[in-house]
Amino acid sequence: MQLSINRKDIDKFLMIGDKVLIKPKNPQGQTRSGLYLPPTVQQGEKIQAGYIIKTGPGYPLPTQPEEHEVWERKKDEEPRYLPLQAREGDLAIYLQNAAYEINFNEEKYLIVPHSAILMCIRDEGLFE
Repeated sequence: MQLSINRKDIDKFLMIGDKVLIKPKNPQGQTRSGLYLPPTVQQGEKIQAGYIIKTGPGYPLPTQPEEHEVWERKKDEEPRYLPLQAREGDLAIYLQNAAYEINFNEEKYLIVPHSAILMCIRDEGLFE
């Protein structure tokens, strides 16, 4: 899927529910013994790593009726969400087969459900 939107507009992306936008980390192109791996082998790995760019609001929670009568219901009540553990800037280890790839300004991004993230590495001092 190819999107043609200006780079500054990535802040306007809204992730839905438990979805996370990930910029894949460049995989190792060389093994410990010194052999170079082609890109097809690197992309075929079951587990990948990448940096979280945007996160969705979380899992939607059902509304809890607190009113005693039907006419007491608030009509403009905002939906509530169970927040995600993943945050923007985390390094996420995720399952490759659950990711959906998109190209944005000739760069590869992945849309991954929160349930496919196995682990996050958070470095608070990384962006200071």
